[in-house]
Amino acid sequence: MRLSDIPEIAKLSAPEKIMLVEDLWDSIVSGEYVVPIPQSHLEELERRLNTFASDPENILSLEELQSKIERRK
Repeated sequence: MRLSDIPEIAKLSAPEKIMLVEDLWDSIVSGEYVVPIPQSHLEELERRLNTFASDPENILSLEELQSKIERRK
């Protein structure tokens, strides 16, 4: 569904549109929706967990990670 499918939405004021979005979000959050996880994501998670389990001391602190990211810029 696209915004153009419901032309009445275009007529709403900005505050009304925000309220609509909030209502839509609340309806999604309260639902029993299951978002499928791609197999590739599950495999990557498993790989990362195995890497951590094999050497739990080999991790970066938040500060180290931020520094590493800044050096790449």
